[in-house]
Amino acid sequence: MLVAGHSYAMPVAELEPIGLRQFLEQRVPEADRAEPREDNRAILELYAGERLLGYAYQSLDFVQTPAYSGKPLNAVVVLDPAANIVAVRVIEHHEPILLVGIPEQRLHDFTDQYIGLKADQRVTVGGSSSTTRIAVDGVSGATVTVMVVNEVIMRTAHKVGVALGLVAGEGAQRPPIAEIDTALMAPESWATLTGDGSIRRLLLEREQVNEAFKGTSADHRNRARRGQDQGPVIDLYAAYLNAPTIGRNLLGDSQYDWLMSELQPGEHAIAVMANGDYSFKGSGYVRGGIFDRLQIRQFGDTFNFRDLDYYRLSDVYADDMPRFSEMAMFIVRQQYLFDPGTEWALELTVKRQTGPLDSEFRVFPLSYQLPEKYFNRPEPVLTEEDLLADQPLWVQVWYQRQFQIAVLAVGIGVLMFILFFQDWLVQRPRLMRNIRHGFLVYTLFFIGWYALGQLSIVNVLTFVHSVIAGFSWDTFLIDPMLFVLWTAVAAIVLMWGRAVYCGWLCPFGALQELVNEVARWLKVPQYNVPFAVHERLWAIKYLILLGLFGVSLESMATAEQLAEVEPFKTAITLHFDRSWPFVTYAVLLVVVNLFTRKLYCRYLCPLGAALALPTRFRIFDWLKRRHECGKPCRRCEKECEVQAIHPDGTINYMECHYCLDCQMTYFDDHKCPPLISKRRGRRGQNAPGRPEHEIPAVQLD
Repeated sequence: MLVAGHSYAMPVAELEPIGLRQFLEQRVPEADRAEPREDNRAILELYAGERLLGYAYQSLDFVQTPAYSGKPLNAVVVLDPAANIVAVRVIEHHEPILLVGIPEQRLHDFTDQYIGLKADQRVTVGGSSSTTRIAVDGVSGATVTVMVVNEVIMRTAHKVGVALGLVAGEGAQRPPIAEIDTALMAPESWATLTGDGSIRRLLLEREQVNEAFKGTSADHRNRARRGQDQGPVIDLYAAYLNAPTIGRNLLGDSQYDWLMSELQPGEHAIAVMANGDYSFKGSGYVRGGIFDRLQIRQFGDTFNFRDLDYYRLSDVYADDMPRFSEMAMFIVRQQYLFDPGTEWALELTVKRQTGPLDSEFRVFPLSYQLPEKYFNRPEPVLTEEDLLADQPLWVQVWYQRQFQIAVLAVGIGVLMFILFFQDWLVQRPRLMRNIRHGFLVYTLFFIGWYALGQLSIVNVLTFVHSVIAGFSWDTFLIDPMLFVLWTAVAAIVLMWGRAVYCGWLCPFGALQELVNEVARWLKVPQYNVPFAVHERLWAIKYLILLGLFGVSLESMATAEQLAEVEPFKTAITLHFDRSWPFVTYAVLLVVVNLFTRKLYCRYLCPLGAALALPTRFRIFDWLKRRHECGKPCRRCEKECEVQAIHPDGTINYMECHYCLDCQMTYFDDHKCPPLISKRRGRRGQNAPGRPEHEIPAVQLD
């Protein structure tokens, strides 16, 4: 809670935590004290002197929605007395993309979009606004994070608004706007219309009004005049005029037809008639002003009438209707989305002067419910967004990313086809190379730069910590691309080992390999580390993995920062849009691939190391070898561009990237020395009379 253990008011400067204090001092500078509410001390009432400015709270006191990091974030939200958001700021989070990556200011710019929104509005990230929802702009590269922020802000604002009685409760949803039955018309008297509720009455007796002002500065005046005034303060009637039975009986056909011709679609007319000493128009009303004594309230919203919303009402025609000293027609305009079939209230404000410039006022509502016979209620038409609104956040995210999920699923399906039919494909080297290069382009541009599906060692550490601290599916379902990728990678590692992900599905790996392919096409000289040095450099990535895991046991936030040894965030997630040290590091790792293949993957990648550990338990060994491999033939060893084949001819699956180059050589009787010998031997046997010494020898090493 904000001020646990305290139930008294305190200066804003003494609030804890410091992030809350600084934020309120910046955004609500006029607030001089904060007072926890007695019924919910997680909500602070902010005051300037005796004036209530609004309510402040921390989101963590109301919801603990896990974000991309698996941990909930904490935001400060300030609502004004009308439940409008006047200030909002995320003061604590553990999002890796924002800790070291996207500038924090972008998150603040995102949350500033909520200022002015009402606590019960429906808000979505991205898309376009409509009459039922407001769309805010997201943050490129942090889509999931800002969707969680949106969920946290609006869910807590609604919860707090409900607790304060400022907005409708959970599950309350506006029904479709009622449609008036314009064909229904029956002659009715004043007595009938008032009797069935078509016309409603508010009678304010003098004693009733005096009682309402009891205990205020206006009370002594009431006592001084008590017994002197006679009759009601006001006897007021209200009627909804769009319904023909009400409107035609009150106004007559001619005036009713004129009024309906003046109304635009979605506008509504209300008649107000009264007797008594108190005027509902008010003596202070001037042209261009507002009728400050009347307002409409519906669905928790209030709206006043201006001079352009007012029409004089001089002639009324209902039988046995009493005479009124004051009558008017007011128009409810389109922008208020008024629903004639839902109960509303005409609120009359009664003011009592207490000094030359001071006054006290009390509000007296006249509740109005249009009889059901006058309108029809269409069946609600729920959009897909409406159906998703009550679903968990991860369901909404998956819905919004259907296209990306579908394309990723197709890509994984294509990869499965390649793996299961690899023996057929590798016997067609040109087709195989074209397929591989095309798939690497798909991995880099779609999985990486478009869908931001770059896996990271941070995901592995988060998974391990969630298993230790308490596993929750919501943590991993929040990003569908990463969830689908991790599901596919888990299956692939069990069947083929680390090799397939590193060689086919890693966007940064694809970037390195494509750069190297371009360099080879341009005849850039290539260099390989001597094998004795190479196999010792393997250990570096395992040491990095061990170090990151150890640090994460103490501080996950520190481990996330140290995980910047991965250039993935810079090169893939943020498209090289970062500060120069990060960009320089990532560019150097890419440039080095002009001269040697995938140096980072082979020696530095902690994710590759983590995936290599379970590779020993793989099910399939589908990479074929011959007994001549390594002794004496070393063709594949020298061709392997990541040096995953030992001098003895065995393949190290923990370092292999499954490029299948060795398999293309294995089936090629023009490249594989044992096959060349067999082919030439067969040719020699088929050549009659050719001496054995004329058959050319094949160099195996």
